[in-house]
Parts: sequence; C-alpha cells; structure tokens
Amino acid sequence: MEQITIEDICYQREAFLAETLPPFAGVSPFHRRLALFLKEWYSPSPLLTLNTSGSTGRPKTITVRKEQMLQSAAITCEFLELTAGMTALLCLPLEYIAGKMMVVRAIYGGLNLLVTEPSGYPLSDICRQTEFAAMVPLQVHNSLGREEERVRLSRIGRLIIGGGAVDSQLEEALRAFPNPIYSTYGMTETVSHIALRRINGKEASDRYTPLPGVGVTLSETGTLVINAPRISDRPVITNDIAEMGPDGTFRILGRSDNVINSGGIKIQIEAVEELLRPHIGTAYAVTSVPDPRLGEAMVLLVTSPSETSTVKDICARHLQRRQQPRHIFTVEKIPQTGNGKTDRAAAKKMATLLSLSSLAGRSAH
Repeated sequence: MEQITIEDICYQREAFLAETLPPFAGVSPFHRRLALFLKEWYSPSPLLTLNTSGSTGRPKTITVRKEQMLQSAAITCEFLELTAGMTALLCLPLEYIAGKMMVVRAIYGGLNLLVTEPSGYPLSDICRQTEFAAMVPLQVHNSLGREEERVRLSRIGRLIIGGGAVDSQLEEALRAFPNPIYSTYGMTETVSHIALRRINGKEASDRYTPLPGVGVTLSETGTLVINAPRISDRPVITNDIAEMGPDGTFRILGRSDNVINSGGIKIQIEAVEELLRPHIGTAYAVTSVPDPRLGEAMVLLVTSPSETSTVKDICARHLQRRQQPRHIFTVEKIPQTGNGKTDRAAAKKMATLLSLSSLAGRSAH
C-alpha cells in the first residue's frame, strides 16, 4: 500500500509527499493530475472527497474513508483475480470515482498502471498487452469502429464497462469476444461498483450479481437497497427501480426519478430510450415538460433537424401509443455530465424553455 507502479516504474509513498512531484508528472496534464491525486491519497488524512456525476440533478461532494476505497479495490481484485504485476489501463478522468478507483486498485493489487489521456479512443496508442481496463460505453463503442483498436479491445484480459448503461447493440457487438467483459453497477456513494454482469461468453446474463460481502434488497417503493459494510457505514437506498431474482441477482428497470407521469400513465424514461436506440441514428434524450392537462408531457430531444419527421415515424412504429412523445425538439447537442451521462436535469430545463418558446411563437400568430 506504500507504493505504486506507473508505466513500469515503482514509486514509494515518500515520492508524493515531497515538495516536487515525481518526473512522470511532466509527461502530460493528465499525468500531472494523477500525481496530484496520489499526493492527496498518500497525505496523512484518512479521508477523501469525491464528486458525484450529477446526471439527475446538481453534482455533489461526499467524503469517504480511504480504507473504504481500499476495501472496494480488494473486492474487485479478488473477484477478477487481479494479481501483482498485471497491467491496468487508466483511461478515465480522475475527477470522478471510476478513475480514482483504477488508481486505488493498482495500489492495492500491485498492478502496473498504464496511463493514457481520457478520450473517446483510449486504445489508439496502447500497443502493449493489458490485463485489466475500465471504460465507459462510448469508449468501447468507438474502439469497435477501428479494426486495430477492436483487436486490442479483444485482447484486454478483463474489461469492465461502467458510467452508463450498456445498450443491446453494444452488448451484441461484444457477445462473441473471447475476453471476459462485464457491465458494472454502482455509484459514488458505494465507492464504485458493487455488482457485475457478464455480457459475453457462457456466463453472460441480463442480471447483476453482487460482489462478495454485498447484500441487496428492495425498499417498499421497489428501489434497490445496498448493504455493503466493507465500503459503506450504512445501507445505501438508491433511486434505481430493480427486480430481484430468488438467487440474489437483480435487474435495473430504471430510476424512480426518471419516471414521467403523463395523465396517470407512468413512463420509464430509460425503457423508452432503449426501444428507440436501434432506430435513431443521432444523439437523443427523453425528458418531460409540465402540461396543464396531463401533468407531464413526454418530450424527445434530437440533434439532427433532418431527422425530425423521420423520428416521428420511428416513434409511431416502435412505441406504444402512451409512450409517444407529445413534443419533438431539435437541439444542437444533448446536455451531458462530465463523465458522459445524459444530464437529466439540464435536459428537462432545456425542454421546458423550448416548450415555452414554442407556445410563445404560436400565441404570436
């Protein structure tokens, strides 16, 4: 725990407590960010401040014990059988828990941390064998589109995908890959993931399996409750609506705060987006606006003006009548959080402003 190996060089704890940062900090701004995080990690304080993504509201900060992060790293390393000397790719921003935990796993497991600037194409410059990597869905999707990077992706010893849902198209594209690939479930409050779902091979499943030492139940409202004493001092009551299996596995159906109540009909945002995903070739998001008659009206934001009429036809063909958007607005881009998730609060605000503008335009005529 008193050292970390970065790109084949072992650094002792003292190297990060000195006035000057280790030489690798000068390689790139991201290497410097890594050095600063390690300086914070090796400081005397037992606590660390983490930022949430803010995908459904304002980002917030929480404080956790470093020991809890080490316990999370231990669970993952043990489950994935990560051992000292294996290479681990750091290609996620260090502002959020996913990137920080890759570093902590390298510290705990004695892994050799390979560092590349976070981007949509994390494997473009990675030529050496990598035993472990964590990516967001967009990074995996982009890597599949380039043959050389696709091959590199297939050679990663263990790949975990988090930070967003793995949709059916991406899952299908990875199904025949020879290396173990997992979708993760977790959040900042649980210090990264607490459950994994294999998405390829004979062990592929549509349900998440809690990691050792993690228990899950359902609240009275059907949301997932996580009991993980090694990484959280109290149960974490999530906003995720889940379906539990008799064997303790679970499926996530959507977020309770992502439900649109339109005329008494409850519409799950994620379910509608998943139905549209194979058919809309541009970025989009489902949200809602206040409606005097319905309470809430469903809105579809799309980024391609030429596809608006086509999108209406797609919705008519692939969505039930009660799932049809009342409004379709063209926007320049879909709001996103810092780690690539749809910013639900910003999308809703955008839709509300567009709706008000549309109403004002009609009133003027």
